[in-house]
Amino acid sequence: MKGLRVAEATRTKYRVGGMDCAACATKIENAVGRISGVEEVGASFTAGTMNVVQADVPFIAIERAVRNLGYTLAPADAPPAVPHHHDDHGHDHAKGEQHADLGEDPWWATRKAKLTLASGVALALAYIAGLVVPAIGHWAFLVALLVGLVPVGRRALAGALSGTSFSIDTLMTIAAVGAVIIGATEEAAIVVLLFLVGELLEGVAAGRARASIRGLTHLVPKTALLEENGQTREMPAAMLAIGATIMVRPGDRIPADGVIIEGSSAIDESPVTGESVPKRKTTGDTVFAGTINTDAVLRIRVTATAADNTIALVIRLVEEAQARKAPTERFIDRIARTYTPGVLVAGALVAIVPPLLFGQPWGDWIYKGLAVLLIGCPCALVISTPAAIAAGLSAGARRGLLLKGGAVLEVLRKVTTVAFDKTGTLTAGRPVVTDIVAIGRSEKQVLSLAAALESGSSHPLAVAIVNRARADKASIPPAFGVKALAGKGVVGKVGGEAAFLASPQAAEEGTTMTADQQARIAAFNDEGKTVSVLLADGRVVGLFAIRDEPRPDAAKAIESLAHRGIATLMLTGDNRRTAAAIARNLGIEARAGLLPEDKLRIVRELQARGEVVAKVGDGINDTPALAAADIGIAMGGGTDVALETADAAVLHGRVADIPDMIDLSRTVMGNIAQNLTIALGLKAVFLVTTIIGLTGLWPAILADTGATVLVTANAMRLLGWKGR
Repeated sequence: MKGLRVAEATRTKYRVGGMDCAACATKIENAVGRISGVEEVGASFTAGTMNVVQADVPFIAIERAVRNLGYTLAPADAPPAVPHHHDDHGHDHAKGEQHADLGEDPWWATRKAKLTLASGVALALAYIAGLVVPAIGHWAFLVALLVGLVPVGRRALAGALSGTSFSIDTLMTIAAVGAVIIGATEEAAIVVLLFLVGELLEGVAAGRARASIRGLTHLVPKTALLEENGQTREMPAAMLAIGATIMVRPGDRIPADGVIIEGSSAIDESPVTGESVPKRKTTGDTVFAGTINTDAVLRIRVTATAADNTIALVIRLVEEAQARKAPTERFIDRIARTYTPGVLVAGALVAIVPPLLFGQPWGDWIYKGLAVLLIGCPCALVISTPAAIAAGLSAGARRGLLLKGGAVLEVLRKVTTVAFDKTGTLTAGRPVVTDIVAIGRSEKQVLSLAAALESGSSHPLAVAIVNRARADKASIPPAFGVKALAGKGVVGKVGGEAAFLASPQAAEEGTTMTADQQARIAAFNDEGKTVSVLLADGRVVGLFAIRDEPRPDAAKAIESLAHRGIATLMLTGDNRRTAAAIARNLGIEARAGLLPEDKLRIVRELQARGEVVAKVGDGINDTPALAAADIGIAMGGGTDVALETADAAVLHGRVADIPDMIDLSRTVMGNIAQNLTIALGLKAVFLVTTIIGLTGLWPAILADTGATVLVTANAMRLLGWKGR
């Protein structure tokens, strides 16, 4: 890569190997930010990535700055390179050791874990040596201390040279060296071991958060059965092209996003959506890569390449989201920059002021000052927010809830009004036959006759009738001389009969309908349904009512939002009668006949009244309102432009995921509050007990390490979040 130059004023994304903690990310940002030509840099340890805005900076210059800190760097689209190295935060990696999602060694086999074990063994041996030969006890503990302290000190020096003078490693090194000087070598060795244990657990947690999402890649099978010229052959799933036809056998995982073109089967979507009950899917239904075909052979037309399937989209959007810091996280980062120097000053004052001004013993107060340095380590404070946000984003993504960053996660809990689009959002976006009125014949006979006329059409209403005939197992006989009459309907001959599937107005031109038939049509229209009239040899034999029906969970989701004190509103371009009928069934206020600019205006009016608005939609006409809302949420199956514009996405088309998404936000922010309370509360308690002489060095670092472990474990609980 030597000599490669990045185009002027470009944003480039890199993968960073070995970056497992907030301190790692800060050191990398400081080092890369000092390079001439780098305008902006942001590193995310939760995603393992770095974004750099640069003006004509050679790649080699950025790589050298990162490598000098002990990390690896590669373009985001290249596989991570993981040579043997030791990073600046105790994160040792051996050749062949990769991230959890790429086949890495288990955490207990990493060099980082081995360093912690070596430090623990050295401490145990020193303790035994001190018991057996007391004269060498001090030197044995000094050797045990150096086993763990030398890497920490080297990291502190590397950080100072790269622009991070006041790091966690600096506090640890000063405290340990100071303890040796005042004769507390044994405690210093214990302190360093506890510090390494805390770091090891921190790295394991960061790896778990990454692996929980990137592990989704393992859901997609490596091979697929491709159909060509009536034959099937096995090929790599990654090579499937859009439009290809694949066969999926019972029990197999589906290798690509697609649409079923033949067959009907129960699909187990639990690996992707978390739903425990398999969903029955048939011709025309969408299926996702990684889900399991349970009970029948399916033929599927591929609709997305491996790089763009649902799982790849989840991984990509979550990684981008984790790289965006939430307001709370940015605030804590700003505090941390002054916090560590402040801790150094506080420790110095505790060590110096009492002996100088009040004649207290120097040894006692230097010891307390060193303990203050350890209590002040900002590990738990710094990781409290990003760990919770990373875990929350990961948990949401595994349920099909994609949030583009911590800022989105924070704002969602404040939403007071949710504005829904109708078609494709509150409804399925696919008309279905809701009612069949047979007159003088059986329902199946009427359905067969209508389906025969419509079997060659791709019009949504025609598709609805044909799908109903297939679902009801009604035969579809051949039709002859089929012809569409613009604005009226379709005519043809079926089994010797002249058949005409017409609009009510067109039907009245060719026959006289009874008062009962007209009343039925009017009632269907009042329910927002489109009516088609079937005539056979000039006589009315059937009525078909067709409507884009609400999603099964829509009413319950709106009720759920109401229970949370959140107002709901339907914004639709559809006609008022249809909108009113749907809204009445769902218990939601409707505003109909809207253009895209009308939806945008209504969102801004709500915001002007002080409402925090979430807009949910799936089409191009929703994008202005999605962009203007406080939170724009794209509905699954929507257009690419809606997904790009929105702040969040519901991949699996469940309206119930909207209240779940708000619940996730509230749960994560509650978790962050708990973490900050743990981090600051333990520090406050041990600061007081140290000053009054109740606790010393190793309880001080145990407080910091313990707080880090508790905060991390509390954040990792979010990985098990499943919604309601």
